[in-house]
Amino acid sequence: MAATISWERFRGAGAKLTTPLHPDDYLRLINPLWSQRELRGRIEEVRPETDDAATLVIRPGWGWRYDHKPGQYVGIGVQVDGRFQWRSYSVSSPPRRDGRTITITVRAMPEGKLSSHLVNGLAPGTIVRLALPEGDFVLPEPPPAKMLFLVGGSGVTPVMAMLRTLDRRARADSTAMPDVVMHYSSPTPERMIFRDELDRLEREHDALTVHRLHTDTDGMLDLADLDRICPDWRERETWACGPGPMLDAIAAHFEAAGLEDRLHLERFSLQLGGDGGEGGTISFRTSGKAIEVDGATTVLEAGEEAGVGMPYGCRMGICHTCTLTLVSGTVRDLRNGEEFNQPNEQVQTCVTAAVGECTLDI
Repeated sequence: MAATISWERFRGAGAKLTTPLHPDDYLRLINPLWSQRELRGRIEEVRPETDDAATLVIRPGWGWRYDHKPGQYVGIGVQVDGRFQWRSYSVSSPPRRDGRTITITVRAMPEGKLSSHLVNGLAPGTIVRLALPEGDFVLPEPPPAKMLFLVGGSGVTPVMAMLRTLDRRARADSTAMPDVVMHYSSPTPERMIFRDELDRLEREHDALTVHRLHTDTDGMLDLADLDRICPDWRERETWACGPGPMLDAIAAHFEAAGLEDRLHLERFSLQLGGDGGEGGTISFRTSGKAIEVDGATTVLEAGEEAGVGMPYGCRMGICHTCTLTLVSGTVRDLRNGEEFNQPNEQVQTCVTAAVGECTLDI
């Protein structure tokens, strides 16, 4: 049997052959998706969903794995006004989607520079940077027999990946979808992302029930109505994703019922309620770069602005992918005000800011 050469050995040989240049310097001349340094993807299509939301169809390049779990998110980096902006968005397509592409669905937020660019300014053919899927807000395997989804606004996107997965499995196996009840809150019918597809799925699957609430006219979800909407909600595994106040209310409701172990939450935004740092000069030892920042700028954002290749994942203080070693100085956690000032201490750069001068090992 012929011996096989691992990808790692091939990469190592390529690096030696191309010295002093990097293999990427040659690979990108052949195909911009080929890179050893970073994951890349090409925008194949930007498909409008509503007036302020769109689905991006992305073809990942080398190194991508198509085995993400339904409900996970990916990082995407796009150059806007001369610098890369990074954010995490839920994958809205099911795993191993035909065509070797993935999709993310983005709502343009008034304060969101990147989200507005993704929805309104990104052209097909654009090369973007990617990070592999992360997150624990996922559809388990096997899925429960009875599920409840409570979603609001763009919080429908990770749940849509779950529904599409359940739909695909039911079709492939000629079996019924598990018993699913979904409550979807949106300001108006026109702003409901995936409205037509949800209508179709509900028609095609007797086990799927979708309740729609238009908050501009009907008000917010009253959790006391859960007994009417889904009388057996206490018996169901529940996934909730949407605006912070909605999730806070749901968490309190389940805790009061002693059912918090049945509830899975996904928050799209990080509430930084602690006092900021005083700001100062952040130095990045290995890269030799430094930048002066204010007390509201996270270490992660500072590093990216300085041109440092910062690791990151959720950008919300959950996954710890962004953790670096603090060499000297002090940083403050913007969530709760806790300070870190011990040499060689591990700090999460996405939720900390400088308190005076500090140095990190990267």
